[in-house]
Amino acid sequence: MNYQDKIAVVTGGAQGIGRCVAEEFQNAGATVCIIDKQQGNHFVGDLADKQVLEQFAKEVIDRHGHVDYLINNALPLMKGLSECTYEEFQYALSVGVTAPFYLAKLFAPHFAKGAAIVNISSSRDRMSQPQTESYTAAKGGIAALTHALAVSLAGKVRVNSISPGWIDTAGTVYEGPDATQQPAGRVGNPMDIANMVLYLCSDKAGFITGENICIDGGMTRQMIYHGDNGWTLKQ
Repeated sequence: MNYQDKIAVVTGGAQGIGRCVAEEFQNAGATVCIIDKQQGNHFVGDLADKQVLEQFAKEVIDRHGHVDYLINNALPLMKGLSECTYEEFQYALSVGVTAPFYLAKLFAPHFAKGAAIVNISSSRDRMSQPQTESYTAAKGGIAALTHALAVSLAGKVRVNSISPGWIDTAGTVYEGPDATQQPAGRVGNPMDIANMVLYLCSDKAGFITGENICIDGGMTRQMIYHGDNGWTLKQ
C-alpha cells in the first residue's frame, strides 16, 4: 500500500500503538501529523482541551491544506467506581470520545477524496474487568461514535473502528498461560493493529464503513466455564 503524498493525523502517536501506526504510515510514504501530551518532535497538547484541538487542526490545515486519514488513538484515563472522581470520568470521555468527535468535525470540510477515519476502541467495549469504568465507557463511546460518523459522512469519508485486545507495546515475549489462553496462541503486538489501520485506510477497504473490527487473538470468542478445558475459578 502506497501512501505517497497522503496526510495522516494520529492522536496519541508518540508511543505504543499510535507510534507504530505513525511509523508505518511514514514508511509507506505518508506525511504524519501527531498530537500527544508527551514531549517530542510533534504537536504537544492535551486532547481534552478544546482550544488545543482547534489550534492543532488549524496548524495541520494551514500547513498541508487537507487531511486524508484521521486515526483517533489517544488513550483515555483508566479508573474505576471506587476511585474515579466525577472530573476524572469527564476527562476520560473528553479524551476518548469528545476529542475524536471534535477533530472529525474540524477536519470535515478538509477531508480529501477517499478519506478515512479509524477510531481505536478496545475489546473492553464489550467486556470488562473490575474498576475500569472510565476507560471502558470511553471505548464503548468511540465504538458507537464510529457508526454515527460513518452515516453522517457517507459518501465523503469512510469511518471504521478497531477494538484491540491484549497488545503488548514493550516487546515482552509471553509464554505459557499468558500466550496459550488466547486462541491465536500469543499476545498481540502493535503491528497487528497498525496493519489493519493501513488496510482500512486503503482503497482495498473501499466497501467497508461503519464497522468495528476486534483484533484480540480470539479471546472474546472463547467461552469460559469453571472446570471446563482446565479453567478454574479461584475466589
